Amino acid sequence: MNGLLTIGEFSRITHLSVKTLRRYHESGLLEPASVDDFSGYRYYDTHQVATAQIISRFRSMQMPEREVRAIVTTPDPDARARLITEHLTRLERQLDDTRSAVTALRRLLDPTPPTIEVRRILTERCSLAAVSEVVDASEALVWYSEAMAEIDATVSDVTGPPGGLYDNELFTEGRGVMTVYVPTSDAPSLNRIRPMTLHPKELAVTIHHGPHDDIDVTYGALGVYVETNGLAIAGPVREVYVVGPRDTDNSTLWRTEIGWPVFTATSTAP
Repeated sequence: MNGLLTIGEFSRITHLSVKTLRRYHESGLLEPASVDDFSGYRYYDTHQVATAQIISRFRSMQMPEREVRAIVTTPDPDARARLITEHLTRLERQLDDTRSAVTALRRLLDPTPPTIEVRRILTERCSLAAVSEVVDASEALVWYSEAMAEIDATVSDVTGPPGGLYDNELFTEGRGVMTVYVPTSDAPSLNRIRPMTLHPKELAVTIHHGPHDDIDVTYGALGVYVETNGLAIAGPVREVYVVGPRDTDNSTLWRTEIGWPVFTATSTAP
C-alpha cells in the first residue's frame, strides 16, 4: 500500500518485534493505520514511528500498558504529565528500596561485620510536644514526615533532638502506635499535637551511624544483645535523631540513637 509500511518494515524502524506489534494491536495500545480486509496484513504510517518509540521507552521503564495507553491517547498535556510523574515517583521509590536492600546485604554479608556498642542508661523525665496515632507499617514514613512537619510548624521552643516511640506491634503485626515528638517546656495542644511526658526508663541503647538504609541490621544486633544478656523488652522502642536530615543533607553524618526499654528477665522453675 502506497505510503504505508508493512509490519516487518515498521518493526525494523522502531525496534519493536513483530510479535510485540501484534500484541499491541490486539490490546489497542498501538493499532495499525490500516488492515487489509482480505489478507489481514497490518500496515503502519510513518507518523506512528514516534508513538511506537514513546511506547517502547515507557515499557522499558516498566510502565503498565494501561498507563502507557492513557498517556498516548489523552489529548490533555497536564494529564499526560501527571501520569508520567506518578510513574517516575514509583520508579524512584523502587530504586530507593533496591539501594537500601543492597546496603543492608553488603553489611550482613561482610565477613568481618562491625560490632555495635551498647550502653545501659536510665533516662530522665522529659516534657514533649508529640503526635501519636495508630499507623500501618506501610504508611510509617509518610505519616512520620507529615506529623513531624506539623510539629515543626507549631513548636518553636525546642530543647533537644526530635525522637519517636514505636510500639512492638508496628513490627510484629504491621500496625501499631507511632509517636513522634520534640522536647519542649511549652507544649501546645493544637490539632494533633499534644503535651506528653517521658518518664525515666532503663534503656539498652546503641547508635546507628549513617542513613537508615540498613538500620534494621542495627536493630537486629541490638536485639541479639538484649536476648543474650538475659534482658526482656518492656515497651516501645525509642529512637532519638541526634543528627538527621534536618541537621545536614550528608546522610553519612546522621546519628540515630536506638533504645529498647529493658529489665532483667528471670525464669522460675515450672
